Amino acid sequence: EVQLVESGGGLVQAGGSLRLSCTASGFTSAYGIGWFRQAPGKKREGVSCMNTGDGRTEYSDSVKGRFTISNDNAKNTAYLQMNDLKREDTAVYYCAAALTCTVIGLGIDDYWGQGTQVTVSS
Repeated sequence: EVQLVESGGGLVQAGGSLRLSCTASGFTSAYGIGWFRQAPGKKREGVSCMNTGDGRTEYSDSVKGRFTISNDNAKNTAYLQMNDLKREDTAVYYCAAALTCTVIGLGIDDYWGQGTQVTVSS
């Protein structure tokens, strides 16, 4: 079974940076992995996805040019580098995996981490 554990959240000033990590286990084949976020009172939204089979990446329009998703196979860890953070980026960030991943939703057989809080102050 796939298991995901996020870390790296915290409090940061607007314009600052954070790097989130998602340590994964249980992968036996190519899979989609990505980051989603949910702010209080708002629905969950996709942030970025990577498909491990071919390395394709995708970003939501709101983070494109500021966030970068990457994967370190040796450490079984996916990362989300977040630069130029804005107050509207404040949310709980979740990593997730499924057969496929797009920023509009996951494919079948999805798994989720427990989330890590990112708070951006003025």
